[in-house]
Parts: sequence; structure tokens; C-alpha cells
Amino acid sequence: MEDHLEMTMDELLPLRDVVFNTLRKAILTGELKPGERLLEIHLANRLGVSRTPIREAIRKLELEGLVNMIPRRGAEVAQITEKSLREVLEVRRALDALCAELACDRITPEEEERLKQACDEFERATETKDATTIAAADVALHDIIVQATGNRRLIQLINNLSEQMYRYRFEYIKDENRHDNLIDEHRMIYESIIRRDKEKAAAAAKLHIDNQERFVIRQISLEQERNAHHKKM
Repeated sequence: MEDHLEMTMDELLPLRDVVFNTLRKAILTGELKPGERLLEIHLANRLGVSRTPIREAIRKLELEGLVNMIPRRGAEVAQITEKSLREVLEVRRALDALCAELACDRITPEEEERLKQACDEFERATETKDATTIAAADVALHDIIVQATGNRRLIQLINNLSEQMYRYRFEYIKDENRHDNLIDEHRMIYESIIRRDKEKAAAAAKLHIDNQERFVIRQISLEQERNAHHKKM
């Protein structure tokens, strides 16, 4: 495990929740890598806590699908598999297209201005070269579109998927070669919404997901090839 894994204390949260949030963030951002073993005693020593909150956090992470329990090995960070990627993005693709269509009808002038600013902010974020900053700007932009639908059930569904989505999205955002494409795709979605062009807005939202899916699947295939090569050596 990397030495820079740190726990940020929050006096408003119980220790078990702080530990859970710390490990969860480390998995989502790749600090704890797919396939890495989560040894209770090692994590407890690293974070300066007892094994109890570590055990509770691992159990919750397993329920979220971020950790797998492997016979005779214990807890491991779940692999990013092509199947899990397709399942999440298949649903998110449909929901994002729906959000874009509804936003065409329901977005307010204030939300339009916020969306424009969010596009600008995302572009500025890419200049930092910091994946966490870029990911936060990306989430903020998409949240404006989701909120503009005014549909509480849809907002809830998106929020539930967002955490699972973040892990794949982060892999995509880490590649600086994709940043110009992301900027262009965001602009395309924004311009389609302010023109109230539902068809183009939905198509742009779908393209945004499709490009991400293609990239991450390619990364998964490369990783599998590397692993197979190492096993042969």
C-alpha cells in the first residue's frame, strides 16, 4: 500500500465512517489498486486505528462492490472488469440522455449560466493536470444538468450510480490526451441544451459515455495482456 494514504479526521463523523470514507476514496482514485489485498492489521497500523473500524469499512466496501472477499486470501480491491463497466455505463448512458432531453425543456436561465461557467471551469481544471481537481469539475458540471431535470427520482438514480461511475471516469480523466475531447463534448452538450435541441443533446450525452467506455475497455484489455505476459515470465 502507498505511504501517502492519509485519514482526514472529521469531528462530525464517527471514526468508522472516517475510515470508510478514507478507504473508499483511495479505491476510487486508484491509490488502492485493483487486486490489492486489504490487510486489516496493516491498514489499522497505517491509519492509527483499531482493526474494528477497518473490518466494518471493508464490509461496507464489499456491499458497494468496491471490495471482493477471496477464499484463503481475504479482502481485495475489486478489479475493474469489462462486464462491470458495461453494466454501469449502459444504464448511465440512457439516464444521461434522458437528463439532457429534460434539461432542454426545464433548465432555467440561472442554470444555463451556471452550466456555461462549469464548462469554463472544467477547461481551467484540465490546465492543473490534477486528476482529482478535473474529476471534481466534471462531476459539478454534470450535476447541473441532472438538477435541471427537476425530477427527484431521476436525480436519486443518477446519484446512486455516480459513485460506481467515478472509478471508471477517473481512469479516463487521468489521461491528459483525452482532455480536449472532454472539453469539446461538454460544449456540445451545453450548446445543444441552450438551443433546446433534444435530439442533439441526447446524442451528445451518449457520445460522451461511448467514448469513455471505449477508452476504459482498451485500458482493461492492455492490463489483462500485461498480466498474462507477467504470468508467463
